[in-house]
Amino acid sequence: MDKELLNEQVHIERKLFSFDLKENPRGRFLKVTEDVGGRRDAIIIPATGLVQVRDIIDHAITADKNAGPCTVKNSTQE
Repeated sequence: MDKELLNEQVHIERKLFSFDLKENPRGRFLKVTEDVGGRRDAIIIPATGLVQVRDIIDHAITADKNAGPCTVKNSTQE
C-alpha cells in the first residue's frame, strides 16, 4: 500500500489537478492527475526527477511571460 506524504489540488479553468506525493517499497513518486468532467488522466514522476520537472516548468513560466499576451483568438484551452 502506498503511503501518502502530500496531497494538493488546484482548479484551473474547467480542470481539477491533483498532486499526490506518495511512497511505496519501490520509492517515492509524484502522481499528477487531471480530472475533466469525470475523465481522469494521470502521470507518475519518480521523486528523483522532480527537480528536473520543476526546472522545465520554471522555464515554461519564463517563456510564457516573455511571449507577451496570447494572440490566438477563439482558441480552446486544453
